Amino acid sequence: MPYVPVPKDLTKVKTKLAFNLTKRQLICFSLAALAGLPVYFLTRGAVGNSAAVLMMIGIMMPFFFFAMYERDGQPAEKLLKNRLRYKLWPKKRSYRTENLYKSMSEKEVMRIAKNQTAGGPGKAPAKKHQAGPKGQGRRKNRRA
Repeated sequence: MPYVPVPKDLTKVKTKLAFNLTKRQLICFSLAALAGLPVYFLTRGAVGNSAAVLMMIGIMMPFFFFAMYERDGQPAEKLLKNRLRYKLWPKKRSYRTENLYKSMSEKEVMRIAKNQTAGGPGKAPAKKHQAGPKGQGRRKNRRA
């Protein structure tokens, strides 16, 4: 009976399209060919065959790198993007939140003030009474 190894982590298995290459690899290799081959054919008469081949290799290598390199499940372009974000943006970020209770209470105060000035519904202003002499009122009720 033949034995076929099955990987334990199926998330690392990538679907192959053609020539045992993934879609991403096919795209990168095609872009490398589109960039490198014209350079070779246009420059080999002027600079010689060896120099034209080296120029073609130099132009195609970044595409091969982006097609093949992967670290921690992330392709090279994501790693490059994260590295640039880390270098270009500030390191210290302040954590600020909006206090929703403060804004809600300010809105409520504004609404109540608007209603009182317009004479609309709401609490009526308290009547002002003249204060009596000290000592009257509550003391008598407590003793009784």
